[in-house]
Amino acid sequence: MMAQAQLHSLCLLTLYLTAGHGLEGKFSGPLKPMTFSIFEGQEPSQIIFQFKASPPAVTFKLTGETDGIFEIQPDGLLYHNRALDRETRAVHKLQVSALDAHGNTVEGPVPITVEVKDINDNRPTFLQSKYEGSVRQNSRPGKPFMYVNATDLDDPDTPNGQLFYQIVMQLPKVNDVMYFQINNKTGEISLTLAGSKELDPSKNPSYNLVVSVKDMGGQTENSFSDSTSVDITVKENIWKAPEPVEIVENSTDPHPMKITQVRWNEPGAHYSLLEKEKLPRFPFSIDQEGDIYVTQPLDREEKDSYVFYAVAKDELGKPLSIPLHIHVKVKDINDNPPTCPPTMPVFEVQENEQIVSSIGTLVAHDMDEENTVNSVLHYKIVDQFPKFPKDGLFLVQTYTGVFQLAKQSLKKQDAAQYLLTVEVSDKDFQTLCQVKINVIDINDQIPIFEKSDYGNLTLAEDTAVGSTILTIQATDADEPFTGSSKILYRITQGDDEGRLGIDTDPQNNTGYVIIKKPLDFETTAIHNIVFQAENPEPLVHGVQYNASSFATFTLFVTNVNEAPQFPQHIVQAKVSEDVAIGTKVGNMTAKDPEGLDISYSLRGDTRGWLRIDPATGEIFSAAPLDREAESLYRVQVVATEVGGSSLSTAAGFHLALTDVNDNPPRLAKEYTGLFFCHPLSAPGSHIIQATDDDLQSFRGPQFTFALGSESLQNDWEISKINGTHARLSTKHTRFEERVYNVPIRINDGGRPPLEGTVSLPVTFCSCVEGRCFRPVGHMPGIPTVGATVGVLLTTFLVIGVILTVVFIRLKKNKGKDNVESAQGSEATPLRN
Repeated sequence: MMAQAQLHSLCLLTLYLTAGHGLEGKFSGPLKPMTFSIFEGQEPSQIIFQFKASPPAVTFKLTGETDGIFEIQPDGLLYHNRALDRETRAVHKLQVSALDAHGNTVEGPVPITVEVKDINDNRPTFLQSKYEGSVRQNSRPGKPFMYVNATDLDDPDTPNGQLFYQIVMQLPKVNDVMYFQINNKTGEISLTLAGSKELDPSKNPSYNLVVSVKDMGGQTENSFSDSTSVDITVKENIWKAPEPVEIVENSTDPHPMKITQVRWNEPGAHYSLLEKEKLPRFPFSIDQEGDIYVTQPLDREEKDSYVFYAVAKDELGKPLSIPLHIHVKVKDINDNPPTCPPTMPVFEVQENEQIVSSIGTLVAHDMDEENTVNSVLHYKIVDQFPKFPKDGLFLVQTYTGVFQLAKQSLKKQDAAQYLLTVEVSDKDFQTLCQVKINVIDINDQIPIFEKSDYGNLTLAEDTAVGSTILTIQATDADEPFTGSSKILYRITQGDDEGRLGIDTDPQNNTGYVIIKKPLDFETTAIHNIVFQAENPEPLVHGVQYNASSFATFTLFVTNVNEAPQFPQHIVQAKVSEDVAIGTKVGNMTAKDPEGLDISYSLRGDTRGWLRIDPATGEIFSAAPLDREAESLYRVQVVATEVGGSSLSTAAGFHLALTDVNDNPPRLAKEYTGLFFCHPLSAPGSHIIQATDDDLQSFRGPQFTFALGSESLQNDWEISKINGTHARLSTKHTRFEERVYNVPIRINDGGRPPLEGTVSLPVTFCSCVEGRCFRPVGHMPGIPTVGATVGVLLTTFLVIGVILTVVFIRLKKNKGKDNVESAQGSEATPLRN
């Protein structure tokens, strides 16, 4: 038995050294309070720690909540002999004491805490195999009306106990639309927006849902799951908007006055009204029965309709459903008299105006509702002043307010002005308005220029636009400040391009000739201008414009040297980035106003991608183009006169480069920290992401992934997740504890397709608390324990040899010194 115990201790010690890698201080040390974390379900006989005894202590004792699981060896090895179960006990409180040879405690006891870390060894379970609930149609989307609940014995503070709810199936499913949704964390079930709008008990009175729950937050294929059935009954919704309400304005009935009502599906709702627009006063209220009242008389002319909302809330103040739209229309009564225009209308009648001619329209207003009997207006002339030469010279159309000349043409010498009083009435009210009619002189005199020729004027073609170059004057003998005497000037000859314009002073009919557009010597060097003066009012029959209404003027334009001109400020072109050097990519030409030859050059060609033909302006590629370096290449083309003043001008040339597939795929980032804990308990995987520098299509990149060698297919597997991501998985667990460089081929599927091969380093290593820890003996360049001992022994041996040699030489030198000292004493008398 003692031999077996010793053998057992030896095995435990060997196991400890393997697990601890011989790191003194991390897996062994003096007796002191400590806390350890151990995953539940681990194999028994796992070493936890080795306590070192200090004399006179020779052995150790373990007490506390061991549950027969934890034991300690006399040499201080603390281990557990059975798998731990967090659901049975999550924390073990232990005490370790150090004893001397007589069993007396010499140190401790010190507290030792063992925390059992959770693994996912319990599946979630619904509390009911079937749930039943009900919901009203048109209920607010997102408001829970029932919930399902599941439990999981695993640690809720870890993903193992984090539950994820999901609706797997809805029956019936109309038009493939989900009417229900679930909070994946709480299990609360509510309506979707489509369900809120489309649920109808007359079509489908009930629905069945299949709901699943997964642990691990639903984020892994290795999670456990459970499912349950949910039956939902759809009830009719009585929370409906009432019909629009009409209220007669200025009502004398007692207020508040009930006008309509709303009702929630269940008793106990709290009702309120919500304004759609901010008003100085809101004349409506609602009681807690859902009855809506108008609180005071309304005035249609102040506001003809009101739109607001009725809201139902629960006892916590949360809305029970969407608000209801309430529409109140204010019904008109005839309570407003007609009103005259804010300023008196003034009409003009020429002396020769024919009978029944329309001379103006009086437009009165009524604030009552349009297109009703309350707002229909009638017009009638009740007075004319003066009544000379006779009364009733004018009439007005009853319903339109249009005034006409009734009896004869007017003469200004009889009366220059008439004042009419007009009665405007609706069904119940009358208002008196006034209209003024001016008799104006007929246009029987033509404008006459003060001189027929305004001579010559010489201007440079760069004279500023807006400059006044000439003043002209004509007069008219008709009545001043009327349409008959007002003069308008226009150019009838010599300015086909419209470079000149004429502004007229309305006070004195003076005309100012100005430059409206730039003068151009190359187009027209001499302008032989003919001016005409005319009235805005037509001349009376028998009177015509003659030579007196025309004048001439000669404008000489002198040349100014001007820079070349491009027809466009910016020219855009497009070309593929892989075009051959020397390909024509664009053309820019300019014209010189003086007709000089033009030389072209480039400015801003920082990358040296382009060249231009100096004579033609044709632009060619001069070097390989690269869209990834610059997708829109901007340069300037400079056009310079050849000869003359060598003036130049510039315009932009923008070259857009279209993409070609010229960049192979690569990894989106450095993957240098991928590892699996050795030994592998189950096949595992890592996710990688690829990218490349080419322009992606609207669908995004579509990479494909494959192993770089067929020989790897027994160990590894690469599977595509989407267009950019893939999963690298192990196909077994029999891997060595080392680094594997896994080649992966990535193809971008372009035209033409490009492929890149990357080497992905994956490390298999021992893990301590979830972190990769490589044993010293397995690290490249680090000697093993045996080698280290050999090196130390060799070092000690060399040091011993050196010390021996030094000792011998010191001893030999000492003897030599003694001989020399004796010889020196004998020679002393000879010196005297």
